[in-house]
Amino acid sequence: MRKADKLFQLTNLIRARQPVTAQQIAIELNVSVRTVYRYIDDLSVSGIPIYGTTGLGYQLDKQFELPPLNLTEKEVDALLLGVKMVSSWTGETLSESASSLAHKIEAVLPEKLKQEYANTIYAPNFLHTVKDRRVWELLYKAIKSSNIVSIHYTALTKKHTSRKIYPLGLFYWGSKWTLGSWCTLRNDFRNFRIDRIAEITVLEKQYNKTKTINLQSYFATIDDCSGQLIVRC
Repeated sequence: MRKADKLFQLTNLIRARQPVTAQQIAIELNVSVRTVYRYIDDLSVSGIPIYGTTGLGYQLDKQFELPPLNLTEKEVDALLLGVKMVSSWTGETLSESASSLAHKIEAVLPEKLKQEYANTIYAPNFLHTVKDRRVWELLYKAIKSSNIVSIHYTALTKKHTSRKIYPLGLFYWGSKWTLGSWCTLRNDFRNFRIDRIAEITVLEKQYNKTKTINLQSYFATIDDCSGQLIVRC
């Protein structure tokens, strides 16, 4: 995380939980107490009115306000719902980023709205097991790095197969995640349900995107089927 992001996170943390001690800040930001002191100095020099009280911790001047987001109430609803869905229904990397974003949004909301949003917008994660979220996380990283993936897959027919695939994209259909990929066994695009992947190994070898094997060509196969996704494996 960039230092600027850490400073922004620190400002929001103090504003939301004030007073807060340097030790508490260090744990939250995963930095040393010494680093927290440096961050506090940086913020003070930049004009952020932070002051410390012995035995209590750091606080912001009550008159201090962060720059407004200039969002309407409905836009805030949409944004918070989106980040909470991402937090609940994806892997560790995006889940943590979404939670961080939600904290930043909530930190700049008027106090009277914070409780309202906390009680009215909720995205439970009961649809997705720990195993599915782990698989999602590995596939997400493999897509980003273009690594080939080996999977053991159970089809709807209960048939078990082993595949080596080129992961291209993850897609959510309301209750199930699917993986769009190039299957080396079928030498064609195939879709796999995340919850039916029994085992997964991200290989060190990477694949090269070509004129045939890429996300745009994959989407073209969906368009050819009148926008319908067929989970073929």
